[in-house]
Amino acid sequence: MRGGGAGFDKDFKMTISNLKSQIGPARLSTRVCGRLVPLLLIVVSSGISARAADLPSIRVSADQRGFELTPGGQKFSPWGFNYDHDETGHLIEDYWLTEWPKVEEDFREMKSLGANVVRIHLQFGKFVPKPNEPDEASLKQLERLVKLAEQVGIYLDLTGLACYHKADVPAWYDELSEADRWAAQATFWEAVASRCKDSPAIFCYDLMNEPVSPAGMRKNKEWLGPPFAGKHFVQMISLDQRGRPRPEIARAWIAKLVEAIRKHDRKHLVTVGLVDWSLDRPGLTSGFVPDKIAADLDFLCIHLYPHKGKLVEARETLKGFAIGKPVVIEETFVLHCGFPEFGEFIEQSRETASGWIGFYWGKTPDELRPANTIGDAIMLGWLEFFQKHAPK
Repeated sequence: MRGGGAGFDKDFKMTISNLKSQIGPARLSTRVCGRLVPLLLIVVSSGISARAADLPSIRVSADQRGFELTPGGQKFSPWGFNYDHDETGHLIEDYWLTEWPKVEEDFREMKSLGANVVRIHLQFGKFVPKPNEPDEASLKQLERLVKLAEQVGIYLDLTGLACYHKADVPAWYDELSEADRWAAQATFWEAVASRCKDSPAIFCYDLMNEPVSPAGMRKNKEWLGPPFAGKHFVQMISLDQRGRPRPEIARAWIAKLVEAIRKHDRKHLVTVGLVDWSLDRPGLTSGFVPDKIAADLDFLCIHLYPHKGKLVEARETLKGFAIGKPVVIEETFVLHCGFPEFGEFIEQSRETASGWIGFYWGKTPDELRPANTIGDAIMLGWLEFFQKHAPK
């Protein structure tokens, strides 16, 4: 997720604001009443219900350049959405207990648009509200979500350890030392992996959204980057570098969490969502240098938003993540350039990338027409582009 530290264009802030302002307090009832029949037609005509036994698993291909289905060996290109919040800005844990039909509806909408992967962002505080005590209700709801993915025929990119809403971060969690915080994070991933290990609908476990290995020392309890649109998308894995090379800290953190996952699940893929400023270049860098931190990862993810007139730079940045493992552009959007140029970027990126994941915020193309705001126009154009270029 585009988060603190990197800076963001006013255009995107305006887009977010416009999108959020379009939906009033009445959320579920108007959506369901207005779209029940069309959704039923989608389900019947497209045959998107599936059994778990019919859904192949995903593995890295033998050439280490992409992915394939198993059994069968058919090429698989991730093409999907970040389902990071709904049209009102609510995170999934804010409504998946009380408005489950909305989640089902959105999943079928994303499938009908051509998505084969949905990225879900799980909040640490909702899953481990007390020290060493995973929350059973949240884990059961995650199991329900995994079953839904199996039924719809869509794969999940499960991104964990999120602290997007600072108010939901347990006070005890911020008091922990580096070692104890890593242990608490391992508890999260052990709990998630133990519940998801048998499902073919898991594309990958993404350890964290945009982690940063610190340079020098940060203030006490300052684990989160600056907020953007009310959410904290960047998170520190340590508060004190203590003279250690930053990639060394990142590599040790990754190894700790991968070990926790592998205690329960040795099959599904593991990655981490990296900002595009992770390369070892002058200026701002996350410390997660791809060729120095990826030993325990199955593939790499980059969050890359091309800028107008700078496609060459975007392509070179992407190539910096090509270190002999597949690369997925896990976040991208028409944030800094228009659609003709964005389409060029996607085509050019095929030389390096093996998958692309944009955004879906709960409104279909039909609901976005007529596009009376800049935000609606941008999202409508994106969804039409997404549907047109979806893998057949």
